[in-house]
Amino acid sequence: MNADVLRAAYESFAAVVRPLGDEASWRPTGCTGWAVRDLVFHCAGDAQRALVALHTPAAGPPDRDAVTYWRDWAPDPVGAANGRRWNRVSASMFPDFRQLRELYLETTAATVHAVADTPPELPVSTQGHVLTAGDLMLTLAVEATVHHLDLVVDLPEAPGPSAAGLAAVRATLDGLLGEPVPLDWSDEHYARAATGRTPLTEPERLALGADADRFPLFS
Repeated sequence: MNADVLRAAYESFAAVVRPLGDEASWRPTGCTGWAVRDLVFHCAGDAQRALVALHTPAAGPPDRDAVTYWRDWAPDPVGAANGRRWNRVSASMFPDFRQLRELYLETTAATVHAVADTPPELPVSTQGHVLTAGDLMLTLAVEATVHHLDLVVDLPEAPGPSAAGLAAVRATLDGLLGEPVPLDWSDEHYARAATGRTPLTEPERLALGADADRFPLFS
């Protein structure tokens, strides 16, 4: 069930966040210019968006699914720069990371509880589009899993993402590509390469052929 995939992704992310203190919150992440606390704030906001969406039934039919949702998220240097500023300023308003940590843990726990009671076929509104609740759950799991990989870049002892979350990321990327990626990539490398976090090598570009120019598939 999609609710189980989201729960696994959020619980895995929470396992990294829960033991972190204020000092560790300033470690760098895989998002350029973002510290751990910036990324945790961003992900707490994503869980808040999920709670709003799950309680915002849509009148019309879905116009996006768990794959096509990501077509709106092409690389955007201006948007990325604005996001860095917004998240740094907002996350810095918490005098101690423990406050932000608890906000994240409480909000994601509430989201997991909410999705368990939401019919997956329910049309809901988010980000200017309509998705089924089940497809929304998968997009949330994909975002949490990709950001989990970002989160642990400078936290070598931290656990990695859930297997269910990584499988959802691979399925989404293959859906955007239109076929299974023709390379023997691990789930982690595929996630990083297809979202622009790891540049393609020349042999990888040759193997991908014309599809190499479509990378990153989303950012």
